[in-house]
Amino acid sequence: MITQAAYRAPGTGRWRGRTVLVALLVAALGSGCATGSGEPANSAPGASAAGKPGQAGAGAPHEQKAAGLDALYSPENVRRTQAARAVAAKRWGLASTPLPAPRPPAVKPAISTREGFEVEGGDELPPLFTTVPVDGKKVVFLTMDDGSEKDPELLRMMSELKIPYTAFLSDYVINNNYGYFKQMQDRGVAIQNHTLNHPYMPGLSYEEQKREICGQQDLLEKNYGKRPTLFRPPYGNYNADTLRAAKECGIKAAPIWASEAYPDHMEWREWDRDMHPGDIILTHFRGRDEWKGTMPDMIRHVMKVVTDKGYAVGRLEDYV
Repeated sequence: MITQAAYRAPGTGRWRGRTVLVALLVAALGSGCATGSGEPANSAPGASAAGKPGQAGAGAPHEQKAAGLDALYSPENVRRTQAARAVAAKRWGLASTPLPAPRPPAVKPAISTREGFEVEGGDELPPLFTTVPVDGKKVVFLTMDDGSEKDPELLRMMSELKIPYTAFLSDYVINNNYGYFKQMQDRGVAIQNHTLNHPYMPGLSYEEQKREICGQQDLLEKNYGKRPTLFRPPYGNYNADTLRAAKECGIKAAPIWASEAYPDHMEWREWDRDMHPGDIILTHFRGRDEWKGTMPDMIRHVMKVVTDKGYAVGRLEDYV
């Protein structure tokens, strides 16, 4: 659920109004099936090799990325991807085929903290935001929190549908099955930080908050081979110490969310209760014991909302 604290500007008792931050253009056509390297299966052939420094003929990083994007977003590759998606959409009971995401920028957009969410000294701290600039393109981003439910059907469904998403994980609910999320990572999903124990962060000292964030950084790096650059504060609650600790732990940005998806409804942050370009969608790893449905039920519902509104789902890490 989107909490009251997350709706309100920190340090005030007021609901924020209409600020609609144009959103995050994450658009890789797939979290796709595993290639064995952790790269999406529908990456352009040779795209990874082209991006390796020191390779003969390699240009600047943004030129290498642009070349890979040219292949990945070529009309023929998009056509093949959408044809496969259409088959998978029928198999998984989606109301319609997910739309193809627009090509992400070769250079990531500058991101700043959302108005009303600032903390003292925040100019030097990781930005906290609900959307990312996407130049008005109809793309949104799907994120999943904590890791309580470990449904194998979700892995198969998202791979076959080629829907990208980001997992913000808390150790207290994933430590009984790190392998599930390794399978997810091998399918191209980015693993990010959601603290060790999911506490109310403003109630902790700076050192306690740092242990929650840095401790999870260490465990995620140990289990998944990569130190996260994104952090989501539990419940969307934070203070200046939270962001200072996050920066100290190597975090570059702190995305929260503009809407939240359930198997049977959506909850909205903005006054118009609608979706906007670049919005970040939150959902959770949950099952029937906590929801009126399964993880696949939630995906069917959120994708109907997203697609009916003319949006595609992109990959957050392509933009942040």
